[in-house]
Amino acid sequence: MKMLHVTIQTNRFEEEIKFYEKEVGLTLQRDMRPHKDLVFLANAAGETCVEVLHNSEADDAGNKNLSIGFKTDDVEKKREEMVAAGYEATPMISPMPEVKFFFVKDPAGVTVQFM
Repeated sequence: MKMLHVTIQTNRFEEEIKFYEKEVGLTLQRDMRPHKDLVFLANAAGETCVEVLHNSEADDAGNKNLSIGFKTDDVEKKREEMVAAGYEATPMISPMPEVKFFFVKDPAGVTVQFM
């Protein structure tokens, strides 16, 4: 079995797409516009996607017990970039010497972890 996608319903559709393109580095894999405000973004074709669906009633897609995690080449540099871009990043967390990560909220309120 393979995980296909994670769906985020948001009333901040365009901002959400820009976040996952610019800050995470994902690219559009499927774009259902103009028929439906729905896109799929991923690192490459065939990989697990972030599905972004416009829902005018979804004012906060965040759940305090759920996060989406992404690996980055330089987590400390990524944190600096996110802060410079205006995102509120948590302090760096390191539960063991070889593991470092931090969290930010995307425009829809989803917690995103960078490792």
